[in-house]
Amino acid sequence: MLSFRARLTTIIISMVALSVIASGLLMLKTFKENHINVLEDTLEREMRLIAAQMEWISGSDELLIDFYTPHVQQLKELMETRVTLIKGDGTVIADSDYNPRDMDNHGHREEIIGAIENGIGKSTRSSDTLQQSMLYVAIPVTNTVSNENYVLRLAISLQEVEQSISSLTVVLVAGLIILFVVAALISYRIALGLTRPLEKITQVAKRIKNMDYRARVDVQKNDEIGELGHAINAMAESLQIQMTRIRQNENHLQSVLSNMINGIVMMDASGSILIMNERAEQILGISAAKLIGRHYREMKQQFELSQLIIEGFETKSHIHEEITFYYPEERLLELNIVPIYQGSSSDLGGVLLVLQDVSAIRRLERMRSEFVANVSHELKTPIAAVKGFAETLLGGAVKDEETTKAFLGIIYDESERLNRLIGDILELSKIESRRAPLILSPVDIKQFMTNTIAILEVSADQKQIEVNLTSPEELYMEGDEDRLRQIFVNLLSNAISYTPEGGKIFVNISLTEQEKVQITIKDTGIGIPEKDLPRIFERFYRVDKARSRGSGGTGLGLSIVKHLVEMHKGTITVESAVGEGTTFTLELPLMH
Repeated sequence: MLSFRARLTTIIISMVALSVIASGLLMLKTFKENHINVLEDTLEREMRLIAAQMEWISGSDELLIDFYTPHVQQLKELMETRVTLIKGDGTVIADSDYNPRDMDNHGHREEIIGAIENGIGKSTRSSDTLQQSMLYVAIPVTNTVSNENYVLRLAISLQEVEQSISSLTVVLVAGLIILFVVAALISYRIALGLTRPLEKITQVAKRIKNMDYRARVDVQKNDEIGELGHAINAMAESLQIQMTRIRQNENHLQSVLSNMINGIVMMDASGSILIMNERAEQILGISAAKLIGRHYREMKQQFELSQLIIEGFETKSHIHEEITFYYPEERLLELNIVPIYQGSSSDLGGVLLVLQDVSAIRRLERMRSEFVANVSHELKTPIAAVKGFAETLLGGAVKDEETTKAFLGIIYDESERLNRLIGDILELSKIESRRAPLILSPVDIKQFMTNTIAILEVSADQKQIEVNLTSPEELYMEGDEDRLRQIFVNLLSNAISYTPEGGKIFVNISLTEQEKVQITIKDTGIGIPEKDLPRIFERFYRVDKARSRGSGGTGLGLSIVKHLVEMHKGTITVESAVGEGTTFTLELPLMH
């Protein structure tokens, strides 16, 4: 298909060519007609001169032929024009170029009829006698002697006229070709000037179509095309502003969806999934790339969820449920299925599925319930003991001094245990609620650990337990010295309590490649069963409940240790084997 520029150029050239050809043909026609008119007028004047000077006689046709033939031949030599004299009945009585006796009657000739009827007759045709195109002009004359009507006719060849027209045609054709070439060049330049701005506008429009909204038309004129360029630029600027806003809104929406702790799945009215955030991927265990644009029924492993979504579409109402998912891991999910309507209409536009993992919340609720139950149980034992022995004393046992002294000792021990339990509960509550901020200061970790071990030296010596410390010189870290002492006193106390007599405890301090202080406390004690290792940091959890209670433990020590370590932005891990001992490893940052 020809381009607009080529079509415009062709149209302009065609119009110019048609105009030039029409003008040339009109010029040729006008030139020929004017030339012939001039010849006709000249021949008419010559015939009137001849008629005025004509010598007339009367007689037979033979006599007339013999008389007038030399005259017309003489006129032919003078005017170089064929001269013919014809009687009124059409009989030729003299001709300068041909024997009149052999010529047919000329009464039917056009110029003869015109001369007789109108006073002058004219005709242009090919001569049957001379075999060339001739111009004939005839006028009526009167033989003054015989008073008969004759016709005088002059004829001239049009060969010169045709040669002149041919020459003029050659000139016109050459001029037409030159004009055509010039017109083609000018037409191309005009078409180029008109179409180049349109081509630039088209290129800009294509760039805008391909979402390049920075494209602009270079407007150089204020004509109609310039106004079109300004309109395109205004449209591109408007689109750029709108797309910038849309992208910002999309980024904001994507940022919100990506950072939400809840899973979001949005479906249209047909059930096809439109939006699915990262949290929903984690909860459902399915990649969004596999589900976007597909039907929610393709979540085949979540049959119960699909049934709830179907119910949401059918009832068009809010559905709130808690269900247990077993893939990719077991967890309890809170589901909210919310219908979405299109604007203010009642047509369902889709369904929004909100997924919230409430496993941790329910676990905390369960832990809170267990905590209350454990606290109640732990408090009940010493209170029952105090009450029982007090009742015994009140019942008369107070008179027995030895029994009274023993019972009062038990009451004192149980009240001390009750006091420690309440103190640990308050301390743990204070730590968990962040109401006990750390007071940070530089700590010489070797000297600090030496002093901590010295505090427990009496307990270790009673069981003949050897405590070995290995530490680099002048290693400082930033921490709360009181809280750190609380951590290590608790860990070392446990190590001493659960290590048989004659055992050993190794304390090793080192600096890791990550610029953290690593402290390991290893004992040769009874160890912890593998099944109990994940729970030893839970509140009131005891591996050996009877022994722990007998040693005066509250079951909250390791829980307090874990929270204090986390407050120092550190980590604590444990490794143990029954009969081989236990190793606690702490990693604490040098600086906070």
